Formats: sequence, C-alpha cells, structure tokens
Amino acid sequence: MSNAYNKICSMEDIKHVFKDGMTILFGGFGGIGTPPGLIDLILQCGVKNLTVIGNDAGFPDIGIGRAVTARRVKKMIVSHIGSNPNAGGFMTSGEMEIEFSPQGTLAERIRAGGMGLGGILTDIGLEDDFVKREKDVITVDSKKFLVEPAITADVAIVYAEKADPYGNLVYDKSARNNNPLVAMAGSRTIAEVREIVPLGSLDPEEIVSPGVFIDHIIESKGVSWKWAWEKI
Repeated sequence: MSNAYNKICSMEDIKHVFKDGMTILFGGFGGIGTPPGLIDLILQCGVKNLTVIGNDAGFPDIGIGRAVTARRVKKMIVSHIGSNPNAGGFMTSGEMEIEFSPQGTLAERIRAGGMGLGGILTDIGLEDDFVKREKDVITVDSKKFLVEPAITADVAIVYAEKADPYGNLVYDKSARNNNPLVAMAGSRTIAEVREIVPLGSLDPEEIVSPGVFIDHIIESKGVSWKWAWEKI
C-alpha cells in the first residue's frame, strides 16, 4: 500500500501538532463523540491558552471539560456550558472568555468554514439589541439578517467508530453528532477511531466523512472517563 493512502499514526507521531495558543475544533455532545485519547494527549502535552470550539463545555471530568478544568483553555465558542460548572466559574471570574452561539447557528458556521464560505445569514438573535450592536446586519429581499462568520481552526479533532487507512470515517449512532462538520473545518484534522479496517472494506454508502478531509488516524484505547450516568 502506498504511504500516500496510509494516514495511520501514533499519539507520539502527532504530539508536535498541539501548540500553545492554537485554535481547536472538537466533535462531541456532552462528551459523547469527543475523542478521549486526543483530550488526554492535549493534557499530556501541557499546551495552554487554547481557543476551543464545539457544541458544549462537556462535564468537569468528561470530554473537553477536562481541558477546561485543567485551565488550559482561554476561550470557548460553544452553544452552552451548563453541564460544566467549572466553565461557568471561570467565565464569571474573567479567567476564560465564552462566546455563545445558538446550537444550529454554530453548526452552520462550522459547516460554512468547512465548505470554504465566508459566513452565513440568520435571523436568530436579530431581536436582541446587544447582538445587533455586535454583528453586521444586512437586508436581503426586504428581510434583515445577522451575518455570522464561518468557523475554522488550526486543528480539528473527531471521534469515529471505523476508519480505513485513507481516513474514510463511519460514526456510531448519536456519537456522529457534529463530528462530520468539525472534520471538514480544520486546517489539519485528526480522527481517533475505535477500529481501523482494511482499505476497500467499508461500504461507500456507510461512509460519512470522506478521507480527503482527514490527515491523521489514531486507533483509540477507549473512553478514559466515567460517564455522568455511571456515577449515579
């Protein structure tokens, strides 16, 4: 097999990718679909002052919340932080900046970034005077819209059920969430996967993220945290 079609590597191989002050897009919803091994690697690397972008702040010790709790994050762009009281505390104290974006708007901004668009138009938030002061407003066919900029990042990290050596990805049910959008919007995308299968073994109809968007594939060692429902 040509090396051009083999993107499989180890955590050590991609350790150099993570740097202080970088922007990271992450897949997941409350930690489900967030790559556990790559979160561990971010913590092990000691990188700090990160801007992280994704659906939510996870939980204090689940998902991206682990990096928040460790004070590695200086800014988050998320739809909510309610499941992570540490994020709320850091926001209130001024230790961490939070930019809130409605969930659907955030997903579309990430999609736009992955598609090479400059942004999207939405009427969500148009009734809020504060939002209108902060964002551009334009009129299309006599209707007003907010201009929401597209989102990209230095690195995107995603979690998938299966990958072949080229990086074609298959997701597991709801763990798919916003991972396909995130996978498209990073200057470099790293996929942590539960299983790596031979090239040609995936049915083209089940592939969600084409390998053209994926730069590196890491085989996962599994979730490294306890889920919220396991602690009850």
